[in-house]
Amino acid sequence: MSEVKIAAETRTEFGKGAARRIRRSDKVPGVLYGHGSDPLHLTFPGHELLLALRTPNVLIALDIDGKTNELAIPKSVQRDPVKGFLEHVDLLLVKRGEKVQVEIPVQTEGELAPGGNLLEHVLSALPVEAEATHIPESVTVSVEGLEAGASVLAKDIKLPSGVSLAVEDDAVVLQVLAAQAEEAPEGAEEGEEAAEA
Repeated sequence: MSEVKIAAETRTEFGKGAARRIRRSDKVPGVLYGHGSDPLHLTFPGHELLLALRTPNVLIALDIDGKTNELAIPKSVQRDPVKGFLEHVDLLLVKRGEKVQVEIPVQTEGELAPGGNLLEHVLSALPVEAEATHIPESVTVSVEGLEAGASVLAKDIKLPSGVSLAVEDDAVVLQVLAAQAEEAPEGAEEGEEAAEA
């Protein structure tokens, strides 16, 4: 996984008014915490941060006020529900070689068995433990030929070297559901019978 370098500035203003002023200047307020240190309130360049957060569990190399360099991963991202812009971000401080628990997206490949079956993502993201600098972007599962009633358990998913499950082995990740037959609306059958009589 590649690192994304972002310059951040410490912030001294807090509250809704200060956050609005920060966002108006195309920046995003945030907090960096972890390793028992006091939370550090920061301001990030909005566009750069938005681009970085397109990658799940991105590793961010922070240059704070041009003095301190830290590594962090996103922990919580708040977006405007209508416009989608970033409102606030919480970052977790990490160190090289340190193991962290994250959720990685589950992607599928292949076609289900014929018959109009449906694939349900019970877990859309798989909880795993991985080294902070080697977090996989996603995991791909083959659903080729799976029939109704089949399930893919967490233990069935092949993980990259150095990555382990952070969920029960028998947790259902994907399951195949039988297609539901459409029922005729009530009253339709009675009307047909009356017409035949």
